[in-house]
Amino acid sequence: MSGDVAIIAAVVVGFALISRRIGPTIVSAPMVFVAAGLVCGPKLLDVVDLGLEAEGVALVGEVTLAILLFSDATRIHLAALRREVMLPARLLGIGLPLTVAMGTLVVTVLVDGVSGWEAALIAAILAPTDAALGQEVVTDPAVPARIRQGLNVESGLNDGLVVPAVALFLVLAEEDEEPGTTRFWITFVFEQIGVGILLGVVAGAAGAWLLHRATSHGWVDGIYAQLATLSIGLAAFTASLELGGNGFIAAFTAGLAFGRVSPDAEHLDEYTEDTAQLAAAVSFFLFGNVLLGSALDEATVGVLACAVAALTIGRMLPVALAMLGTGAAAPTVVFVGWFGPRGLASILFGLLLLEEELAGADALFAIVAWTVLLSVVLHGATAAWGARRYGEWWRSMTQEEQATMPEGLETTEHRVRRWLRSA
Repeated sequence: MSGDVAIIAAVVVGFALISRRIGPTIVSAPMVFVAAGLVCGPKLLDVVDLGLEAEGVALVGEVTLAILLFSDATRIHLAALRREVMLPARLLGIGLPLTVAMGTLVVTVLVDGVSGWEAALIAAILAPTDAALGQEVVTDPAVPARIRQGLNVESGLNDGLVVPAVALFLVLAEEDEEPGTTRFWITFVFEQIGVGILLGVVAGAAGAWLLHRATSHGWVDGIYAQLATLSIGLAAFTASLELGGNGFIAAFTAGLAFGRVSPDAEHLDEYTEDTAQLAAAVSFFLFGNVLLGSALDEATVGVLACAVAALTIGRMLPVALAMLGTGAAAPTVVFVGWFGPRGLASILFGLLLLEEELAGADALFAIVAWTVLLSVVLHGATAAWGARRYGEWWRSMTQEEQATMPEGLETTEHRVRRWLRSA
């Protein structure tokens, strides 16, 4: 075990040594760590064998995702978000259900022998997005704040919102299981969302207030202020799970509340952000090392077609429909539609297929694993380039148009005026 940890540490150090040189290229950190995990795994060099089962990988992934969600949320400005809530509301309220519906149709058509409920389960597992795989998209100031924050909020909340659907479809896919009453599922949904939001807001706001008060009195040492910030996010996550709520929603809303209440949130979150990046690196290494090898054996035309469809038509068409009537220009619709990466949340939900020993679980998990793998490569390779090109398009509009147009949106009037000037 110690030798395995040493190899993982060496991979992290090795990447750090060239990270600035790699930054402008199409190679991303998740690509490197997934590839390193696969190369070191039993399929190739067989030099790392951590002996982890699906449960162990899931635990690492859950904690990582909770820290990432908390850290990302602390950097969202709630005042601005209230003015720009339309985009995330449409992506979550319209785009997310349509993504599940579209994904169900795609899996049913492309994969033989899959039942309707199994197809719906895979679609729900692949619905959540992961902003970490396209980090430049949500951090590059060239991208309008409305778009950056909209994608960040979507990524932060859809993990938790899709949990009831995953749980329901998992039960329905197991033919010998009793699906439960309608009342049970309604209560379950309200508990997941309601308890998660309540605990997240309380933990984030109370933790930020107490930390600020103690710091202002000179009671807190600097490093422990940052350690406490990380602990607040983890406390919200675990407490919500204990009380029947959704831990991911709790972690994200705790970050929102912490960022709103704490005047030093940006500084206090530095250690949490660094920890999240390290945990994410380890999680993607484990994905490549423990999980990806078996999925490679299950590659079929149907599996690969499902993975490609999930990242293209399965995401972009629902987003386009969700944004109808907003006046969004074609570049904005394409940009938002394309940058819906699938990452840690899909891996974690996909592991349920293996833990529950669902019939044909290996083949079903292969769809999830291949979708995440393609997302790591394609979204990682296009994030910096896409953010730069979209930013250039946005800046190309005249100051007059930007002054009268919401960020990232272009009405028919603006398009006609641009056409007349170029004619």
